[in-house]
Amino acid sequence: MTEPGQRPGAAHRWPVRVYLEDTDALGIVYYVNYLRFAERARTEFLREIGADHSAMIAEDGLNFAVTRCEVAYRRPARLDDLLEVETSLLALGGATLELQQRILRGQEEVTRIKVALACMNRAGRPRRVPSALRKLLDGFVKSEERVG
Repeated sequence: MTEPGQRPGAAHRWPVRVYLEDTDALGIVYYVNYLRFAERARTEFLREIGADHSAMIAEDGLNFAVTRCEVAYRRPARLDDLLEVETSLLALGGATLELQQRILRGQEEVTRIKVALACMNRAGRPRRVPSALRKLLDGFVKSEERVG
């Protein structure tokens, strides 16, 4: 793991090993498991920057929902591969986040994912990203533009 640091465009990196349960009968990662790897990496990103995801849910009644996801599968990952999920924050809106995640095997890009998240309350209504979380995320926005 790499601590992302407070510099614009800093990427978070999280390692993942491919286990038998992640693969199909040929030992190739089943397509949906790349999304699982990416989800775990997003959670670890929040944890490492000091965001308490559990508290956000319990105290504020807020969570993130995926509103759009684009996946480009470039190379197959296989059983026992050591991968790294690189997460970059592309845009931070009033109630939204847009991230790019690349799953790498060494320097080789295996999968590229662009995901949009909306901050939602328990009733499923959009809500602004809490100011404390916004402050933590602001230093990681890759683009110069802030949305909303």
